[in-house]
Amino acid sequence: MRRLDVVERRARLARRHGLAPGWRAAGVTEAADRVVCLHATDPATVYLSARARTESMTVADLEHALFRERSLVKHLAMRRTLFVFPRTTLAVAQAGVGNRVAGAERRRLIREVEAAGLHHDGTAWLARASAAVLEALAGGREATSSQLRREIPLLEGTLTYGEGRSWGASVPVGPRVLTALSAAGALVRATNGGAWNASRPRWARMEDWLGEELAVPQGDAGLAALVERWLRSFGPGTLADLKWWLGSTLSAVRRALAALPVVKVDLDGATGYVLGDDVEAAEPVEPWAALLPSLDPTVMGWFERDWYLGEHRAQLFDTNGNAGPTAWWDGRIVGGWCQGGGGEVVLQLLEDPGSPARAALGAEAERLTTWLDGVTVLPRFPSPLARSVRR
Repeated sequence: MRRLDVVERRARLARRHGLAPGWRAAGVTEAADRVVCLHATDPATVYLSARARTESMTVADLEHALFRERSLVKHLAMRRTLFVFPRTTLAVAQAGVGNRVAGAERRRLIREVEAAGLHHDGTAWLARASAAVLEALAGGREATSSQLRREIPLLEGTLTYGEGRSWGASVPVGPRVLTALSAAGALVRATNGGAWNASRPRWARMEDWLGEELAVPQGDAGLAALVERWLRSFGPGTLADLKWWLGSTLSAVRRALAALPVVKVDLDGATGYVLGDDVEAAEPVEPWAALLPSLDPTVMGWFERDWYLGEHRAQLFDTNGNAGPTAWWDGRIVGGWCQGGGGEVVLQLLEDPGSPARAALGAEAERLTTWLDGVTVLPRFPSPLARSVRR
């Protein structure tokens, strides 16, 4: 097996993810495509991740791609997480992971409404409620979750979790129906009723939003196509990397790899995989600096992260595996960043990367401060390092 060392992996990351100067994406849709898709659980992450991979992106540029051109689409997929996919990847994502996530969402919702005594036959209720939602949104209409709940009695009711405990809460079932329909590719989060760093989605039927039916591949073709895209962007990777990123099983990963022209490579003693036409050595790049937001796709792209994360996992990831904002120098993470009281970006270095790195990261902090223009972004899942600032 050809050996692919850490230096070469970092060079691949810099070029393919558009993080090094000279390798930026031409626009926001290409920026998403470079990393398969952008994390969207934290609404600001979509904008900050796209900005980091382009030269001069504005908020209006991304909103145009999301809401007018619709070359980017928000969709619930891997690990029951919200992403922004290039439209060209949406169908294989639906086939590769979306259908499985949708099935799990439906089964869990049916089980919980029956256990709570809301509906004796949860399957029949969910079918009627889903049909009512789709009918209410017919003709290209958009509506918020609150509007749909007021109009459709079948969406009424709440589920209680952790009763009597500090973390307990009552959750309405209406949004859960919308989540299940979105995972199935029937609904989409359309325009946003809030600011760019907040999520206030209006819902629409997927077919109406796209202007055409989503042509979903059958069988394992979608899974194989999705894995191929991941290998193009993130390869080399291990079985554990792919299993985690997909939120799937090892058997599914092995089926996908068996359907693709892949070769094994040596990752300093571990076995990795690349596509057969992607084995040429990557040329090194000049040292580069980047400030990436929480849940950025580069930070979250692999399960085995030591080659770019080093010893900083405990400070930059929470206990559920969610990454906070990170500061990068030459292909590895050297700390994080936050915002001061005036909205200025402040570096939180966890090691001394040297004076050239400090200067480059300081310049990145100034550029990001200017771009944010006073807007404060608070990570939805703050890392221990981010929480230390709040305290």
